[in-house]
Amino acid sequence: MPQYLIYFNQQWVGDHPEEWYAARGPLARAVVADMKAAGVLVFAGGLEEEIEDAYAVDPTSGSPVVQRGPVSPGEEYVGGMTLVEVADDAEAIMWASRIAEACGWPQEMRRFKP
Repeated sequence: MPQYLIYFNQQWVGDHPEEWYAARGPLARAVVADMKAAGVLVFAGGLEEEIEDAYAVDPTSGSPVVQRGPVSPGEEYVGGMTLVEVADDAEAIMWASRIAEACGWPQEMRRFKP
């Protein structure tokens, strides 16, 4: 079965009061539980929000060079992701829609190459 990555960029989340985020947690955990029960969940998780805590590894000089921070400073960066293994695009879109609704911010979905 094909695998799909459902993810969001941290900047898509927006600014909300703490109560808003607290209300979203149970909704998101319920969708993850449903994915587990359906046998489609491979992985789900959020990333640390501080992009400065990332590490960039660049092998283009002949040996890997490691530095603190992103590979390139950009406007957006990944905030979290879910990996599902489902029958087709329609089922992946259904899960992406459920995640987006539960979280309250946009999600992007992409299929892994076979």
